[in-house]
Amino acid sequence: MSIRYYSTNRNLENVAGISPFRGSVSFKEALLAGQAPDEGLFMPDSIPRLSLADIQKLKGEPYWKMALLVARAFLSDEFSAEILENVVRDAYNFPVPLEGVCPRVYLMRLDQGPTASFKDFAARMMARLMSYCRPQGERINILVATSGDTGSAVGEAFKGVAGIDVIILYPEKEVSPRQKKQLDTIGKNVRALSVDGKFDDCQNLVKQAFADKEMKRFNLSSANSINFGRILPQIVYYVYAYAQLAQGGEEIIFSVPSGNFGNALGCEFARRMGLPVAKLVMPTNENDEFPVFLETGKYKKVSPSRACISNAMNVGHPSNLARFFELYGGTVDRSGNVHRYPDLEKMRKHIYSVSISERLTRETMIEIYESYKVILEQHGAVGWAGLKSYREKNADKKLSVCLETAHPAKFPEEIQKLLGLTADVPQSLKDIDRRHGNAVNMTKNYVDLKKYLQENLKIKE
Repeated sequence: MSIRYYSTNRNLENVAGISPFRGSVSFKEALLAGQAPDEGLFMPDSIPRLSLADIQKLKGEPYWKMALLVARAFLSDEFSAEILENVVRDAYNFPVPLEGVCPRVYLMRLDQGPTASFKDFAARMMARLMSYCRPQGERINILVATSGDTGSAVGEAFKGVAGIDVIILYPEKEVSPRQKKQLDTIGKNVRALSVDGKFDDCQNLVKQAFADKEMKRFNLSSANSINFGRILPQIVYYVYAYAQLAQGGEEIIFSVPSGNFGNALGCEFARRMGLPVAKLVMPTNENDEFPVFLETGKYKKVSPSRACISNAMNVGHPSNLARFFELYGGTVDRSGNVHRYPDLEKMRKHIYSVSISERLTRETMIEIYESYKVILEQHGAVGWAGLKSYREKNADKKLSVCLETAHPAKFPEEIQKLLGLTADVPQSLKDIDRRHGNAVNMTKNYVDLKKYLQENLKIKE
């Protein structure tokens, strides 16, 4: 039986004058639409199971084989085995190291792809799937909001893909100089808009465009994690890490530095597919809306979001909280209004979250380098500090994996200031400083964005 996708807002009454979408769509339709017509997020109506035996058979095998196992579980009714294998083989042609740092604690390096960010994993698979799904003769226009890494990963993944154009919106003052250069210079069918505001403003602009009926003719889609096509590939690395590290059916802890919650959601889906995840640790930076919610039972978004050195996590209301709430029996809309609270006790059983201060982020970067000669950038440091907090508070020494989500070379100023050294620059970043290009300046007023899109987007090839 094929998996169908429904809206997280399906049980609401009219939200901001928008009728709830109570139907369902295929994965292909969800992929191309980005979000549901009622501004909800698409969710699968069932979650396939994976056997531990099938997972552990892939110990020592290339990453793409695990990606194929997960992709088939969700997509075998809509894509042939040949297409899925072609997609994952082509998408995952770079290493995925698991580095032992101290006893029973590993660092999963998700920074080895073409843009040195974990976003490469989802963006590359998504670009290839979307290329197969594009209606003949029509253009797809992708809008993506980024706090730093998503935009460059999506831009590079879709660069040169026929029939697809990409518009990236990023907060002008909250990306590193190297990230900005990376975004502004992708070129070809990819354009960057530098928004005078915060990431949440960029994200709201994108969501407004999707909800605007006058924009439907432009075949808008999203490559943010509001699109389930971004979530599915992010399930893979948890299953892969488990296959490589775990013995028998032992439980494992994952620590995922969390901003918009798409990455952590991948782990939640992996657990529900049968992976023995003892705890999903979701540390945030000083945007502490989620850890406060887990502690108090009351949700209040952080507005405006707080600017931290872990800039990719500067999110005051994570989009994927809607999916987390849905999985635990609750509903929250894109504005942060809770319509039904989730089962808090169940959430606390499976999830631990803590806010990591700027001071502790920096102290962790210094501590890990001095203790282990491992260079963590600030997002990985938030993940490490969160894992340490959980393990110490619960005296839990289970097998643990902390995700390093971006390469330290993306943040040379902070690394130099704290550690007094320069991180080795990977090949993927070496040409950035020689590239030329300029962003288009954009206000956070939707009227201005709409005018720009209407003047620049194409409908047909």
